[in-house]
Amino acid sequence: MTIADEISQCRFCEHAGLIPEAKPVFQLPPAARIGIFSQAPGNKAHLKGLPFYDPSGVRLRSWLGVDEEAFYESGKFAIVPMAFCFPGYDGSGKTGKGGDKPPVPECAERWRDRLMAQLMPQLDLVLLIGQYAQRWHLPELRHLSMTARVANWRAAMVTPRAGEPILLPMPHPSWRNTAWLKKNPWFEDEFVPVLQARVRQAMQHSPHQARQLDTTI
Repeated sequence: MTIADEISQCRFCEHAGLIPEAKPVFQLPPAARIGIFSQAPGNKAHLKGLPFYDPSGVRLRSWLGVDEEAFYESGKFAIVPMAFCFPGYDGSGKTGKGGDKPPVPECAERWRDRLMAQLMPQLDLVLLIGQYAQRWHLPELRHLSMTARVANWRAAMVTPRAGEPILLPMPHPSWRNTAWLKKNPWFEDEFVPVLQARVRQAMQHSPHQARQLDTTI
């Protein structure tokens, strides 16, 4: 049984009463070159069984410069959230639903180290989407705001940590961050074009071309 099979069958958080229903949503193709490490699937992704199958995914794919077919079918994107199942709503707001709850930490504690040991060596580029993934994978930058972590993208591009892919912090593509995007136009004006070039480059790599990204982009 592969680790993907084990994760798909996991019901730990549901049985522990931490989430309403266990339905792990992730994408782990064997020849992935780009990691998308996000928070947790939303309700639409939960219902469909596809990660980022919602308006956030539309915005994310526009940032990456890829369409749905490339995102889901190319075999180049590993989508591995900090928690694999929809955590439920927080109950705030007039509707009684509110926003999504944070990812359940027990999921990462149970799976992440083992999964990363298998996945990270094959990746060229990792996108750390949102504060939960950034705090886990870049603990030395926990003291910085999300904006400060993202704004350091140029240094992250050219100085990856030894033996690891390039790790790029990014804001979550949720509509809730539209105001942040307006306040930080450099993200879409300067960062996104470079990100798209990196994504194209990583997608062109075959499995034996690990970590040969052009640092002059």
